[in-house]
Amino acid sequence: MSRNFNLLLQQIRVIDPVAEKDFIADVLIIDGKVQIATQINSYPDLTKIIEGKNLILGTGLIDLYSHSGEPGYEARETLFSLAASGGAGGFKEVAVLPDTIPAIDNLETINALKQKATQLEETADLSLSKLNFWVNLALERETPQMSELAQLSSYAVGFTQKLDFGNLSLFRQALEYLKPLQKPIAVDISANQLTNSGTVREGIQSLRYGLIGNPGYAEASAIAAVVEIVASINTPVHIMGVSTARGVEIIADAKQRGVPITASTTWMHLLFSTKDQSTYNPNLRLEPPLGNPHDLKALQQGIQEGIIDIIAIAHQAYTYEEKTVPFALAPPGAIGLQIALPILWQKLVATKIISPIQLWKALSKHPSIYLGIEPISIKNDISDLVLLDNKKQWLIDANSMHSLAANTPWWNREIIGQVIPFSSIIEH
Repeated sequence: MSRNFNLLLQQIRVIDPVAEKDFIADVLIIDGKVQIATQINSYPDLTKIIEGKNLILGTGLIDLYSHSGEPGYEARETLFSLAASGGAGGFKEVAVLPDTIPAIDNLETINALKQKATQLEETADLSLSKLNFWVNLALERETPQMSELAQLSSYAVGFTQKLDFGNLSLFRQALEYLKPLQKPIAVDISANQLTNSGTVREGIQSLRYGLIGNPGYAEASAIAAVVEIVASINTPVHIMGVSTARGVEIIADAKQRGVPITASTTWMHLLFSTKDQSTYNPNLRLEPPLGNPHDLKALQQGIQEGIIDIIAIAHQAYTYEEKTVPFALAPPGAIGLQIALPILWQKLVATKIISPIQLWKALSKHPSIYLGIEPISIKNDISDLVLLDNKKQWLIDANSMHSLAANTPWWNREIIGQVIPFSSIIEH
């Protein structure tokens, strides 16, 4: 990002989730340094002045978990295209899940990936997200040893594991081992033995569509099991991908009891429900599956009330051939890093379902705190900030997207709102 410019953005909206402030101000940028005041009348010669009616300045975003195609599936997504997608969407950091080939569950793999990610940051001409990496506990193979976990903890952003009802005792033992390391621990409760291999959430819509339903009690049982284990040993755990109303209720009750858990849902689960799957669009085939309408409402309310702490993007790229299949055969997942912020703003904030502060807390402040990163606030450097043009219309296609994939419901459609680099305002 070029920093050699002077720019005055007049009367733009500024959102600071750390200070919990949402206000209108002038923003003066001089060689990358930022000054914010109610009104700025003194600025250097040759400063470009922009009337900022449609501009929103906020803290940089942090994605708690997304998927990389590299290593193993570079045709889907590379580390570079993933980081470029995140950077173009306002994400300063993206934490990558360990479901690669080979899996990220050993020092050799994570070290190689971290080295490559660092090289990308140093050589790229455009703004890239910093990539961090989760480590898979791999409890299906054997109980991890404390010495091995301690070594991995110095490289990993945290540890994650898919919940398996058959190895809950190993899961508890792993949590006991991990507790002294004080690293984030996240558990994926979406694919357990009770899901019935369902591709949509069980309910009226699943019957109408003739698709196998994934019962809500599969998620509720998994969350309840995690909560009880955590309550017994007091090791903090994050529950990933909450998608049901009952899941929200169990988490709310656990938090009220003082159980040290946090929770996230994905951005797609806050926008769609089973009603939207009537077209059998394979880009709405997700894991966990989209909730029923009452689940959607509960998740949105969970963000409002702080029961659901974090909105994750869970960006997952697939090739055209992989996703161009019948709904039930499509692999689950959709891309989203580059487009999530403007769409969430239009669908949730502009409609007053959640507030701007609530959105930014769930995308910036809370994931930062959870990952042990100092929360980004509105400070004095543009590298910490993101600028959203709330009225810009643009087409989602291969020319505008950095991802190698096209698996999103918005492909070849125009959306309103785009994250824009500060330097692009100067150039245009």
